[in-house]
Amino acid sequence: MTLILHLSDPHFGTERAAVAEALVKLVHAQSPQLAILSGDITQRARTQEFQAARTFMARLNIPSLLAIPGNHDIPLFNLAARLFWPYARYTHAFGSELEPVYETPELLAIGVNTTRRYRHVDGEVSSAQMQRVAARLRQASPTQMRLVVTHQPLHVTHEEDQSNLLHGHVQAASCWTTAGADLILGGHIHRPFAVALPTNSKSVISHTWVVQAGTALSSRIRYEVGNSVNLIRCGLPGPERRCVIERWDYAETAGHFVQMAQHDLSFG
Repeated sequence: MTLILHLSDPHFGTERAAVAEALVKLVHAQSPQLAILSGDITQRARTQEFQAARTFMARLNIPSLLAIPGNHDIPLFNLAARLFWPYARYTHAFGSELEPVYETPELLAIGVNTTRRYRHVDGEVSSAQMQRVAARLRQASPTQMRLVVTHQPLHVTHEEDQSNLLHGHVQAASCWTTAGADLILGGHIHRPFAVALPTNSKSVISHTWVVQAGTALSSRIRYEVGNSVNLIRCGLPGPERRCVIERWDYAETAGHFVQMAQHDLSFG
């Protein structure tokens, strides 16, 4: 069994110290093998914010990390840096691979860089990216859980979040579900949920789920949702690919993370 910590949008520079300590305790108690960090690691892509993020991830002591940048991880006010070396500080902290892949006999996780230097907030996925991910998904073995990680979401559950959908989300959803994606992970909107990706036919049940993480650590809390992370348990025994998705929220009065929801999923 592989345990994944899915966290997003910590926005270092706005992190809450008490929540950070509570997340360290949760991670040490659960001992995940992989951390998936789906963007907006920093608030303003400053060097000290990336350093704080690296220091924190080291404290978690998770053996493997798959990280992708978010729109906040590109300099906003330094126009020269944004135009000519937008990922310099990100790659110094998290490595040169902007679209990493993590693979074991139980799991295939594919990162997709949806940020663009010419877009301030919105994300975009190109046809080339869609096809590259689809080709890699088709190579997965029958026993591997297949995860795709973006920053901006491919699906939202509230009308007010429609403007934050990834540009190209309709085509990407069709392409990746056809290629066999099990889960599509994201962040950006600070609203956690896990739902089956809708299909164009009412008679067809989607086998692909969209799993969004809330903001892990930031004080930039939106709507009614507080700080939140996901734990995903993959490689469970059985004839089909199975996983359990757990949503854990920070409880203000208790001062620690508590499990708020659970989805037990099977994929043929």
